[in-house]
Amino acid sequence: MELVPLTAIDKADTGWVMVSSALVLLMTLPGIALFYAGLVRRKNVVNTMVAIFAVACVVTLTWFGLGYSLAFTADSLWLGNLSRAWFAALHYDGKRNLISVSHLAPHLPEAAYALFQAAFAIITTSLIVGAVVERMRFAALLLFAALWSVLVYAPIAHWVWESGGWLNQLGALDFAGGAVVHVNAGVAALVCAFMLGRRRGYGMEAFEPNSLGWTAMGTALLLFGWFGFNAGSALSADGRAALAFVVTLVAASAGGLAWLLVEWLMRGAPTLLGLLSGMVGGLVAITPAAGFVQVGSAVWIGLIAGAVCFWGATWLKRRLGADDSLDVFGVHGVGGIAGSILTAVFADPLIAGTGTTVLNQLIAVLAIAAYSAAGTAVILLLIRVLMPLRVDNVQEIEGLDISLHLERQH
Repeated sequence: MELVPLTAIDKADTGWVMVSSALVLLMTLPGIALFYAGLVRRKNVVNTMVAIFAVACVVTLTWFGLGYSLAFTADSLWLGNLSRAWFAALHYDGKRNLISVSHLAPHLPEAAYALFQAAFAIITTSLIVGAVVERMRFAALLLFAALWSVLVYAPIAHWVWESGGWLNQLGALDFAGGAVVHVNAGVAALVCAFMLGRRRGYGMEAFEPNSLGWTAMGTALLLFGWFGFNAGSALSADGRAALAFVVTLVAASAGGLAWLLVEWLMRGAPTLLGLLSGMVGGLVAITPAAGFVQVGSAVWIGLIAGAVCFWGATWLKRRLGADDSLDVFGVHGVGGIAGSILTAVFADPLIAGTGTTVLNQLIAVLAIAAYSAAGTAVILLLIRVLMPLRVDNVQEIEGLDISLHLERQH
């Protein structure tokens, strides 16, 4: 942190980053909440929604308390320090007209930069909920969110996005979170699914979505918010932001059509859920490349992602055997891995200002996946010492809405 004159702050860029922060928050509330709530059974709708909202509240506090400081202070290759915990000394000095900024965005008020990054921490942690719906204890979930956002997300964000982080130094590229957000959350979700075990009746009865309409509206909000997610990561209202905006829409469209066509060929019918899932897959895959690729490359990234994520949510899911309830790993994990690797293939050095290699991207993906998996497992094991991770059989059969929250979706 340093103090700079107010005249050093770019008002246009500050406005864009604040709007982008709101768009990314919209992705979680209500985007992810509606997307997930539409996919669960009616008896678990309230629990799914309250889980997303409560996780967002928890991570907001852990981020400004510890996470931001650990992620975005240049203390070492591996982790920051606690000098910015609770934004100590963050202030506007009225007498000298000074304001604090981050060394990573010296043209923005530090509060705007930290807010933008908070929205990323919130949605990353919230994505994991999709793997544990309909069976995880609410108290265990909240404790998990608090610990995971600090102990897993913050170090990984430091590795990739802090200028002194080891993956940043290696030269790995991740414009807006293909690895930090999606590989990280996808792998953590898979570990959670394995450690919690399958839902009662999984594989023996159909778990029909209660409202594909809600899921469609959630997807629309995700697409809308993703423009802030990707274009906002330019941290400036400039040409890179405009390019990221365009390739985001293009990749989402290509991803949706790719999944739709593969599903049509494989299963004999195009489905709404398939189209929506493919769009999300395209969005996930373009995220690490959004500020580095041409529009034509975004088409290929989206097409590949749509097909690969269909494979991840069907064949791969069956082979893994985990009850990843809402395909967090199949779409976000697989899409994030594909997008991270494809970034090395399609990144234009004239746009990116630098280049990377497939090897560097693979190292980043493997390191993040390994740390996320190990950290998630350790956190769940620690929580299991304090309380059961799952609700009991009676509560699961009755539904978590009534058994945990005394409320019901009518």
